[in-house]
Amino acid sequence: MAALSVNDLTIALPKGADRPLAVEGVSFDIAAGEILCVVGESGSGKSMAANAVMGLLPPFITIEGGTAHFEGTDLLPLSEADKRKVRGQDIAMIFQEPMTALNPLMRIGDQIAEVFSAHNAPMDGGTIPNLLAEVGLPEPARIADSYPFQLSGGQRQRAMIAMALALSPRLLIADEPTTALDVTTQAQILDLIAKLQDERGMAVLFITHDFGVVAEIADTVIVMREGVIVERGTAATVLADPRHAYTKRLVAAVPSDKVPTPEPRADAPLLTVEGLSKTFASGGELFSKKRVTRAVDNVSFTIGEGEILGLVGESGSGKSTVGRLIVNLLAPDAGRVSLAGDGRVQMVFQDPYASLNPRTKVAAAIAKGPIAAGTPKADAMAEARTLLATVGLDGSAGERYPHEFSGGQRQRIGIARALAMRPALIVADEAVSALDVSIQAQILDLLRGLRAEYGLSLLFITHDLRVAAQLCDRVAVMQHGRLVEMGPVADVFLRPQSDYTQRLLAAVPGAAWTKDAA
Repeated sequence: MAALSVNDLTIALPKGADRPLAVEGVSFDIAAGEILCVVGESGSGKSMAANAVMGLLPPFITIEGGTAHFEGTDLLPLSEADKRKVRGQDIAMIFQEPMTALNPLMRIGDQIAEVFSAHNAPMDGGTIPNLLAEVGLPEPARIADSYPFQLSGGQRQRAMIAMALALSPRLLIADEPTTALDVTTQAQILDLIAKLQDERGMAVLFITHDFGVVAEIADTVIVMREGVIVERGTAATVLADPRHAYTKRLVAAVPSDKVPTPEPRADAPLLTVEGLSKTFASGGELFSKKRVTRAVDNVSFTIGEGEILGLVGESGSGKSTVGRLIVNLLAPDAGRVSLAGDGRVQMVFQDPYASLNPRTKVAAAIAKGPIAAGTPKADAMAEARTLLATVGLDGSAGERYPHEFSGGQRQRIGIARALAMRPALIVADEAVSALDVSIQAQILDLLRGLRAEYGLSLLFITHDLRVAAQLCDRVAVMQHGRLVEMGPVADVFLRPQSDYTQRLLAAVPGAAWTKDAA
């Protein structure tokens, strides 16, 4: 018997939504010890189906029909009190962003202890440290005594997994748990989930938009589009021979090992970075030791006119600090940044929603910079609408607010806002890392087109060397604040010299599959 059997699940969206049903007639089974990946873009309904199983749908979303039997009991009609008994004890969930799922005001150990308390489950002094050790966290006692903000993204996700496993659930739902993580941390989390699933014999429902993750972890896969399942099968079959056109597009959107031919490099550099260094100090209060971090250590490189340079590394490597130093958001301790002529530099951030004012319509947000620089308001607003069209949005989109757009559309708005200042150089800081792979591919295509149309130069900052290889002419790899390798994209990507670069490439989910498919 299946651990979970979902049959003909149908979920309605509120009036005014882009379609009437979030999920329509969805059916699937998961056996104990099986990992089922549900794949689809944002808005496909994959998370909505998982939230229905967990009883976590918001009140304005209604279940119109169907069943979700967990070990013989239909979860959907249960009372809220009965659903609470199931959650955490029998079925547990890992969320995409642990920083928002964890309580910022509670220590990690106390949050795990709450799971035991809520279900009146026994716990002794070694329970929490043992759980934290099981998920690979160093110094479990220190981690248990830490607040979420004191941990890295990967450590927070491991703590979230420890919390989910606290009462030995028989079904684990993982909703995009690795999307925003570095490739090395992502690989560690995927390995951890697979290892724990194998040791505990759990059923795992793993939600993702990335077929690279499917290749790494899945036994079986279903593909969802606009609330409907369009394809299902074993992971090996779907990866090797996708049938539906939508599945083929998702598979094709995963960056491959094929490297585009780079553009000829200009002799005269547009940007020159020489000996750039930046140190941060923290602590040093009465009872804490001062900690000094050399974020950027004697970094030098150039970017030619019309060139795209990729700056690659894990979180903490210093790559984003370099970007902020270049756009003058930070002041360097040493070194020099110079831009040829009277060229301007603009930045595109990872989270466009956080960098856009939610109370300002997008055309006004795009026009704000030019207006401040002296452009008449009417001219700046007209140019904003033109730029929206340039980045693939309708000019009428300018009269809408940021929350009315998808993540990929908001990133296009961020790019339009950067273009409004007529920059010679754009610094794109993890501009595609949180996007679906298909939307990511569209943004990369857009950046290529803008380079051709405007002659733009780009500093493309990313943790994924495979993504950088699809866009960049040259790649520079950073580790612990220093450049460890730099050269033409084909050399660095296909023939890496540094051990660190080789580790970054090996950590990419589905690396073996994409290499075989190339």
